[in-house]
Amino acid sequence: MKIYFAGAIRGGREKVYDYQKMVQQFEKCGAEVLTKHVADPNLSVKGENMSFKEIYERDIKWLKECDIVFADITLPSLGVGYEISYAENLGKDIYAIYEKGANVSGFLRGDEKINFLAYESVDEVINKINDIMKG
Repeated sequence: MKIYFAGAIRGGREKVYDYQKMVQQFEKCGAEVLTKHVADPNLSVKGENMSFKEIYERDIKWLKECDIVFADITLPSLGVGYEISYAENLGKDIYAIYEKGANVSGFLRGDEKINFLAYESVDEVINKINDIMKG
């Protein structure tokens, strides 16, 4: 199974250590995480050393290639929102995960094609990820 994991980069890196734990859980379940770099603590809010066009083309390729999308929407990110929309148009299964209390977009929350998973701790979301990956 190929996972496209989306999380804030330019929108803030405060959740990067949670991202690391989530990516590790996907891999423990035997999945290939196409977007492992999102969980790299050395990746700054300036993003990768690639042109914008290169980033776009690579990520679109990965979105088309993946089996499922997990997107942490705790931190507002235009890129993550775009990735979710693109994945939906491709007919991908999408899980939007967020920390309880986060100010999540009402527009996004109204989309019934997206599965929403709220969590209080990274351990809680890891358990939910494990259940989804086994199911």
